[in-house]
Amino acid sequence: MIDWDSLVLGPLETIFGEGEQPAGKVMFYPAGGIGYAIDGVFDSAYREVEMIDPMVGVASTQPVLGVRLSTFAQPPEQDDQVFIPRVNQRYLVTEVRPDSHGWAKLMLSEM
Repeated sequence: MIDWDSLVLGPLETIFGEGEQPAGKVMFYPAGGIGYAIDGVFDSAYREVEMIDPMVGVASTQPVLGVRLSTFAQPPEQDDQVFIPRVNQRYLVTEVRPDSHGWAKLMLSEM
């Protein structure tokens, strides 16, 4: 069995994560809890294409933070918050999209 967290997700986060940026790690604030530092891969303009009709696609962009679920004391949820030091911006988590390998996309909205 492949250990996705240590063989794939950890190295991915080490190379592309915000923790490698001079500004420092992301701060995660669970709703009603105490904040703590995490790492993650931030994209300020993640593009998603929705197929409304087979002939017409609609593209939209929004900020997203890719995270390793193993770094959280409790899984992230809607209404949690993150602060990205590199862009000096706090975001609200609007949706959590986990995959089957221990990674999740936190769909974000500016506060």
